[in-house]
Amino acid sequence: MADRSFLQWPFLDDRHRDLATSLERWCADNLNVVHAEIDVACRKLVADLGAAGWLEHTGGELDVRTLSLIRETLARHDGLADFSFAMQGLGTGAISLFGTDAQKGEWLPLTRTGKAIAAFALTEPQSGSDVANSTMTATLDGDDYVLNGEKTWISNGGIADVYTLFARTGEAPGARGLSAFVVPAGLPGFEVVERLQVIAPHPLATLRFTDVRIPKTALLGAAGQGFKVAMATLDVFRTTVAAAALGFARRALDEALYRVHARQVQGAPLFELQMVQGHIADMAMDVDAAALLVYRAAWAKDSGAARVTREAAMAKLFSTDQAQQVIDKAVQLHGGDGVKYGQKVEELYRDIRALRIYEGASDVQRVVIARQTMAAFQGGN
Repeated sequence: MADRSFLQWPFLDDRHRDLATSLERWCADNLNVVHAEIDVACRKLVADLGAAGWLEHTGGELDVRTLSLIRETLARHDGLADFSFAMQGLGTGAISLFGTDAQKGEWLPLTRTGKAIAAFALTEPQSGSDVANSTMTATLDGDDYVLNGEKTWISNGGIADVYTLFARTGEAPGARGLSAFVVPAGLPGFEVVERLQVIAPHPLATLRFTDVRIPKTALLGAAGQGFKVAMATLDVFRTTVAAAALGFARRALDEALYRVHARQVQGAPLFELQMVQGHIADMAMDVDAAALLVYRAAWAKDSGAARVTREAAMAKLFSTDQAQQVIDKAVQLHGGDGVKYGQKVEELYRDIRALRIYEGASDVQRVVIARQTMAAFQGGN
């Protein structure tokens, strides 16, 4: 059983503690499965999460502490379950934050019950973290926008029913000329051109849009506010990426504790070796430090902070990078079993790597933190 003492920290309320207890029970009863075909597994997980009511938290009023607790718990049990939950939130987060009543009414009842799958389409072949370099266009033509261009590395690409999509509408150069749209799947001219295979399998694709027509009512927020929409959405969900990494790290620490307790070396538990104790100490410290950063950022956002860019960047950078180290130590403590396919620590080793890249790579987070820190310094002088 993972450490749960953090639930008593003042960042969390009783409702969060009750949710964590209920979700822990649900995970134990429903997530002890081996996933075969990934698309089928994700569709089932979305449906199951929706039927159980967990997806209710992904739309409407977004409580970042709740989202973080759910992601941490799901990740600790099942990385694909965490992915399925997270994408429902990220895919419709902009609708929750900026959508019209009609947009919310059309999509949130479906995504929050698991009856529709959502995706967030921002990255392009030549622009990842550099959103201002996006080249996909949305050209106004009468009462429609016409979409042309490609998106890539799109999670849930190919199985999503609705995409939050960003394209250049040209109101100004760079980031100020982007807009956000709600785009349903299956429109004429929309195609999935490649399914991408990665070390931790999940639905991932390159998408192409050729003269795809969407009505002006598909616009999310105002024209030219796409960068603002994207950053506000990531401000919420970047902290939850850190929470997922924390869940992976907690599971790795648990697996390592089981291993060093049960494994005998020269007639004594592996844990009796001082070097092993040093590894366990480092792992426990990294987990607690990550948790503090995660729930500080989540608490700050829920407490009314307009932006938590610096706090979320710190949480994501530290939690994902240190989770990689915690998991690596767990693999090492398992010896040969640690790299055997099917072992939990081997799965975690593959699961964690992408989190240090998506929604802002680690080095990008360092730039964000440095700039925010300098801005705060200059503002106080």
